[in-house]
Amino acid sequence: MLASVLPNPLLPNESCNLGSINVAKMIRKGNSGWEVDWSRFQDVVFTAVRLLDNVIEANNYPLPQIEEITRQNRKIGLGVMGFADLLLRLSIAYDSPEGVEFGRRLMHFVREQAREASQALAEERGPFPNYDVSIYAEQKRPIRNATVTTIAPTGTISIIGNCSSGVEPLFALAFTRNVMDDDKLIEVNPVFEAMVRERGLYSEALMRRVAKAGSIRDISEIPEDLRRICVTAHDIAPEWHIKMQAAFQEFTDNAVSKTVNFPSTATKDDIAEVYKLAFELGCKGVTVYRSGSREGEVLTVGDKGRKAPKAGTHQPRKRPPITRGQTERVKTGCGTLYVTINEDEEGICEVFTAIGKAGGCAGSFSEATARLISTSLRSGVELAQVARQLRGIRCPHPVWQNGKLVLSCPDAIAKVFDRYLGAAPDDGEPAAAAGSCPECGGQLRYESGCTTCVDCGFSRC
Repeated sequence: MLASVLPNPLLPNESCNLGSINVAKMIRKGNSGWEVDWSRFQDVVFTAVRLLDNVIEANNYPLPQIEEITRQNRKIGLGVMGFADLLLRLSIAYDSPEGVEFGRRLMHFVREQAREASQALAEERGPFPNYDVSIYAEQKRPIRNATVTTIAPTGTISIIGNCSSGVEPLFALAFTRNVMDDDKLIEVNPVFEAMVRERGLYSEALMRRVAKAGSIRDISEIPEDLRRICVTAHDIAPEWHIKMQAAFQEFTDNAVSKTVNFPSTATKDDIAEVYKLAFELGCKGVTVYRSGSREGEVLTVGDKGRKAPKAGTHQPRKRPPITRGQTERVKTGCGTLYVTINEDEEGICEVFTAIGKAGGCAGSFSEATARLISTSLRSGVELAQVARQLRGIRCPHPVWQNGKLVLSCPDAIAKVFDRYLGAAPDDGEPAAAAGSCPECGGQLRYESGCTTCVDCGFSRC
């Protein structure tokens, strides 16, 4: 047996070389229903390990230090996705002792087969160069890769694979996905839909109800046994999230990406209990998310809890006859933009912009933006909040000015506001909010000429 405990952090300059198997595809129809096709699963694991090892050879490394340490240790991270879909097919509830034990069995299989595959590669290609000074040095059979398993988030690739993410439970049986330009797409889990159809329960009306609620826990028309199996992230008590994470961590060389979903009513004590349990069960890390804690959530359940906003009666204060201010000139992809900020006795009250020739599209949009900003300011909205909404908006023609990237006219206006407020000194570009991440919905930050997501690492320069 190989040592079961390996260091999980990547060393300086090491590569994150990950791959995930859609385990929902590793099934076949047996005499008594769906079952795992362990033989096919084994073949896929062996192929995946070889593929990830090949990536180390085929990759073009940006720095020699990265290439050196990556080749010395040859770490790979094979994981899974589609786990919740697989549980549905096998009629196993995620939040049950059977579900946790099946997760443990599944990951034990992946780890043992991945190590077997890596050992076979070591016989063919040789062990990783640092093998003799590693924890494996006393093992009788060399291994090709210092680590072989990781449970990655799989946010984007699970969308491409049309399966559940990593080892997470289903977020919802039907949900609204917020995508680019705030478009909303309703999606129904295909495995759940197939199960409902197999029982003759499917109807468009029922699917609309599920889409609205996200969960079937309180839909009495659906049989109790199906409601018990088809649980969602918010149906599951926090301790079951941790128990499942710990089951996978037991057989994962590196760490397990897993989120514990809390309702908006969760308290600090609720979250503290999860942290304690994660520590006690040997998890290497834990992520918690309280519903509604950030704007622009990537996944939302139906329209549950949403109400149409009431028409406001607030009126902005009147513009005084005399204001005083300053004008700044900014270079943009549409031309030179002039931004004027004026104050009255109560503070900043209006903004004017001018760009290009009168009547042009760029000028009309900038004027409209300035009018709305002025209305907001006289309605009590802080200038910093206005800047936050404009900052990071892109157009097809960003430009550089004084060593700083101006992404668009709105972004230029935001930069003027930052300087006006003293938040962006002329001697350097601050780290600033730059909208939502297209990968995970997290907060983008603008640093060193690039926008980077602090949650998933997405970057764009």
